[in-house]
Amino acid sequence: MILHHIQTSPNQDNALSCAVHYAGQTDSILLSGNGVYALLEDKWQLALQDRRLFLLKSDVQARGLSKRLVEYACIDHKQFVQQALIHNKVITW
Repeated sequence: MILHHIQTSPNQDNALSCAVHYAGQTDSILLSGNGVYALLEDKWQLALQDRRLFLLKSDVQARGLSKRLVEYACIDHKQFVQQALIHNKVITW
């Protein structure tokens, strides 16, 4: 079980694309920083709809996206650490 941590916008690089490609069924994806912008695009909403997905709440709030991304699981830093401990490894893309 891997936690794939994406910090960059999909418009910046291919980190999210690679993570989605390599993520297994038991893996999770965490979007933080500019990575949360991915969910503003239909392409990424579809690609991530059947994945275990988390968003870092403080980054969603800092970008003024709380109302637009309300349907996604937002976690705080403490929960991020808990997820890192639950998973066997964390890969930051």
